[in-house]
Amino acid sequence: MTTHPLPPLRISITCACSMHLALFPLDEQTCTLDIASYGWAKNDLIYVWKEGNPVQLAGNLSLPGGFKLGAFGSRYCDVKTTTGEYSCLRVDLLFARQLSFFLVTVYVPCSMTVSVSWMSFWLDHKAVPARVALGVTTLLAMSTTQASIQNSLPPVAYTKAIDVWSGVCVFFVFSALLEYALVNYASRSDAQRSVKQKERKKQELERQVFNGDGYEEGGFPMSMDPLMRRMEGSHMMPPSAVIHHRISVRRPNKLSLWVKNFQFQAKKIDVFSRVFFPFVFAIFNVWYWSYYLTRKQGKPVK
Repeated sequence: MTTHPLPPLRISITCACSMHLALFPLDEQTCTLDIASYGWAKNDLIYVWKEGNPVQLAGNLSLPGGFKLGAFGSRYCDVKTTTGEYSCLRVDLLFARQLSFFLVTVYVPCSMTVSVSWMSFWLDHKAVPARVALGVTTLLAMSTTQASIQNSLPPVAYTKAIDVWSGVCVFFVFSALLEYALVNYASRSDAQRSVKQKERKKQELERQVFNGDGYEEGGFPMSMDPLMRRMEGSHMMPPSAVIHHRISVRRPNKLSLWVKNFQFQAKKIDVFSRVFFPFVFAIFNVWYWSYYLTRKQGKPVK
């Protein structure tokens, strides 16, 4: 068998790589480039990698789409079919996405929009135009950001990491708007409760004034009950005859005292939301980054 080496060839090709975007934009994509002959079997043609460094890349290589070349390698991918065995060479290219671009354009703006929606908790609940305008504006801004993210990506049938982030941010902004609806309802309930308390105090004051007319000057009124008359005429017990008992006094909880300092329910809801919303969003951030940064890149099920 006589072997004839092929002359060196330089070919420029444009290749397409199928990607799995479940971890986008925290993903890494592995693309393969195969060099094979489907017309000549290994009895006629065999591809062999050059010893040393067969795959060489340019030093000033720049990739579009926010990618950077993480690693590359070479191996054999011979194929056996019913018609024979064919020689194949494969190049593996690992593309890592540059996260800094998405941090500046997606994650930081979304976090700022969610934080701005929390400013309504510090406004007075009577400032209806300010709180409603702030809530609606942040919700529209977050919805526009989510729509722009979806338009820049191909439609897929599974949930991406960026979808989880944008969806939770929209949920927090919408929850802040719903919180004011609850505060508004609580403020109206507080107003009705305060009116009833004023009426009750007024009635008690009138009752005390009416009962005070029955007292005589310098003494107490005589009771109409015979038992009460006997008690009023009996001698008083000396203080030493009374057995003193210690009454255990429970120390009030600091949290309950802090809540009782606020007279109205609407104010309590706002103060609680100032702590609850940032705390839950911080827990979500810890889970999101720890989960998606440690998860390995999956492959679509064929």
